[in-house]
Amino acid sequence: MDQLEIKNLSLEFGGIVALNRVDMKVRPGQIHAVIGPNGAGKTSLFNCISGVYKPTEGGIFFEGKPVSHKKPHQIASLGIARTFQNIELFRHMSVIDNLLLGRHHRFHSGPLSGIFFYGMALREEISHRQKVEEVIDFLEIEKVRKKTVGTLPYGIQKRVELGRALAMEPKMLLLDEPTAGMNVEETEDIARFVLDIKEELEITIILVEHDMGVVMDIADSITVLNFGSKIAEGTTAEIQADPKVIEAYLGGGD
Repeated sequence: MDQLEIKNLSLEFGGIVALNRVDMKVRPGQIHAVIGPNGAGKTSLFNCISGVYKPTEGGIFFEGKPVSHKKPHQIASLGIARTFQNIELFRHMSVIDNLLLGRHHRFHSGPLSGIFFYGMALREEISHRQKVEEVIDFLEIEKVRKKTVGTLPYGIQKRVELGRALAMEPKMLLLDEPTAGMNVEETEDIARFVLDIKEELEITIILVEHDMGVVMDIADSITVLNFGSKIAEGTTAEIQADPKVIEAYLGGGD
């Protein structure tokens, strides 16, 4: 069964069509890339999946259940985590504290035990910190774990944002331009981590990415959008050979 299915999805803003009857299926354990020119509707699609936007028409189904009109925190609690093209971290907090924020939906202790830090609150704190340390080890950011995020290089901040999403223990991860603004070495590092997330953590990934080298190297399947409509879907080989994709995005011509 498909882990995510999008049916006939449309999104309009006062007559402007951001998405036009988009269909897409993502199987469990895949890296599924969404590509297209600027303004194609990629981020709008992510915003619909994560509950930021409510579609004008159509439906989104996660593990067979409709999620189109759920709120962002409800969708997150189902197991869908997201990173952003522009870093959305708390710059004056430490790396550890930013990652712990990714665990907030898993806190169940009451305010009283939280105030006095005993019982369930204490056990939860230990458990959540242990999970955060596992993410820190996985992303190889041990040396900066106690540093303030705003003092870190851009590439490390992007890695911390990825870590906060992983701290949620998601079933599906939405990565919006994870290599944007990075140099070659940083890009290679993130691509390696994305593959490790798929293979070692067995998390399904939907990836919006402009770097075609990264997409073609790591994606299992690709959906191509142009002016809000899906123009192609398939394997990397199929997409590379598709005339509509070449014309719209990859740079064809006479």
